[in-house]
Formats: sequence, C-alpha cells, structure tokens
Amino acid sequence: MRLRFPTPAGPLGPRSRVAVVAAAVLLLGGGSLGYALHAENRTEGQQAQADASFTLEGPALYFRDSATGRVAHQPLAAAPDTRTTTRVRSTTGARTTGGPACDRFYAAGDNALCLRAKPGVLPKTYAVVLDRRLRETRRVTVPGVPTRARVSASGAMLSWTVFATGDSYATTAFSTRTAVLDLRTGYLIKSIEEIPLTIDGTRYHSPDVNYWGVTFARDDNRFYATVSTKGRTYLVEGNMRDWSAKALRQNAECPSLSPDNTRVAFKKKVSDDPAAPWRLYVLDLRTMRETPLAESRSVDDQAAWLDDDTVAYALPGASARSSDVWAVPADGTGKPRVAVAGASSPAALR
Repeated sequence: MRLRFPTPAGPLGPRSRVAVVAAAVLLLGGGSLGYALHAENRTEGQQAQADASFTLEGPALYFRDSATGRVAHQPLAAAPDTRTTTRVRSTTGARTTGGPACDRFYAAGDNALCLRAKPGVLPKTYAVVLDRRLRETRRVTVPGVPTRARVSASGAMLSWTVFATGDSYATTAFSTRTAVLDLRTGYLIKSIEEIPLTIDGTRYHSPDVNYWGVTFARDDNRFYATVSTKGRTYLVEGNMRDWSAKALRQNAECPSLSPDNTRVAFKKKVSDDPAAPWRLYVLDLRTMRETPLAESRSVDDQAAWLDDDTVAYALPGASARSSDVWAVPADGTGKPRVAVAGASSPAALR
C-alpha cells in the first residue's frame, strides 16, 4: 500500500518531520492491525461454521470430535433387546464430520447450542444458537470458560454454564454463571442465581449460591439443576413460570433428566480424593431412591441419555487432549462400553 502525504510549501522542520513519521506509523500500524483482526475473524468464522451438508438428523449421536474440535455424528443402532446381557445402546456406521467448532455442544428438537471459548487475559465464551441446518441464529457473549450446555427436548429452551473463576468442580474455589434462553420469546436470563430458592422448606438467602448443569423437562417449564452453597451441593427443581426453585436432596451434581422424565442421572461425591471424587447415580423422582451405575470410575461430566435405558458420558481418553464417550445401563446392571472413541459432549437425536 502506497501512502501519499501533502507536500508542504517549504522544508519540514524537526517537529513537522516527527509528526509526519508518527502519522505514517499510526496509519500503517492501524492498517496492519485491522487486516490482522479481519483475517483472524475470517479464519475463525470459516473454522466455526458447519459444512452445508451437515444437519441435525436422527437417530444419531452427535458429539464433539476430540481430534478436530468440531461436531460430528454417528448413526444410533436400534435399541438392544432387553433380554440380552449388554443392554447398552451403541452407535453404528461411519463417523460423519463437518459440524461447527465447539468446546461444548448439545442439540435437541430443531436447535443446537455451541459453546465456543475465546481465550485471553479475560476469557470469554460465545454461546451460539444453531438451527437444524447448523446455521447461527443468535450469539451471546459472556465472560468465563464454557462448561455445561443443554437444550430442552422441544429445542425451545437453552441453558449454558461458564466458570467465572477457577477451572474444576472438584474444588470450592470457583464461581459459575448459568443462563437460560427461551427461543419462543427471545427472552434471556443472564443468571438464574436470583431465582427464589427454598431449602428444607425455608426461603434460602446466601451470597455464595452457584447454579450449574440445568436440564429441562418436556413441558419447557420445569427444570433441574445443581445448587452449591456453604460447601454443599443440592439437586433443585425449578419452575420457570412461577420463577421458583426448591432443593430435593443433597449431594447431587450435573443432573440429566431421562427422556420419559421419571429419573435423573447425576454425579455424587463419594470421596475427598480430588482426582476421583464422583460416582454416577440415577435417581427415581417418584420414590427418591438412587441407584449407583456400573461405571466405577470418577465421571466429571453432565451425562446424556441415549434412550430411557442408557446413559452416556465422557471420560479422559488415551492422550491428554482427548476423551471418549462411554455408555452404561441406567438400572445399575451390565458394564460400561465405549460408544464413541475420541469424543465428548454426547447428544442423542432420536
């Protein structure tokens, strides 16, 4: 790029020469910076978008591919015969790639939610709403690191959680922000921490209340989530219409409601060992009886249901930056099996 400056009537003095050089540096620097930002945004946009042929179609298991950081999917096999010994629904066929780049992902109905981290001195997260063709329809920028994403069965209600500080649920030194977005009205609740909360029949107030891991019922009104306060965690049931929440029981994190809306899969703290503190359980919401699942390893994930009989979740893979999606029967029998290698953020479209 050639820069032209007005020719002065006479010779430039020292101050004038300095001014001209400074102007040139600023102009060149600004142009370079603008070009760099444009190139960065263009590259990010190209990497983040889904291929035109990549859409939401079931029955399939969608997931984040560990190798590429993009969403992929595999067909879901037919539900297994309940008389067999495995009783774990699995994937079949080839992996289809070409989805958007996401750090956390979930999909249901005609919509998907893609959480994309934007590192920096002050990290932030893009919560990107996608339609059935995986085209962006809305984007919300929030401060923090992405950790949980959920979409209601109808696709109308979305929720995401970010770490405001810290980076692990295994410690108490973290703060979360959980939002809820109603796509029917476009109304966004940036943080659900102000929802009136009842614990043990009493209205509860505390500045250290944190919510995370929302899961929605089929009516798009009732939801379940984790509440943390005073070093304890609770499973809470919330009501969007009444804008209220009540604790159902202690020591339950990252709930996931079954497709029939009768049970909640969750992780329960069973050890003070920060390397392996949790165990997966399923809670019957009618009897409030809990069942430990056959997965004995510590699972730090919000499980997903492949169907009413199978729970899926991510565990660390062979390499430090990879993970695998495992599946296990929801009734405590059987044994865990790998559903998809090199994957995380499972979401079953039935």
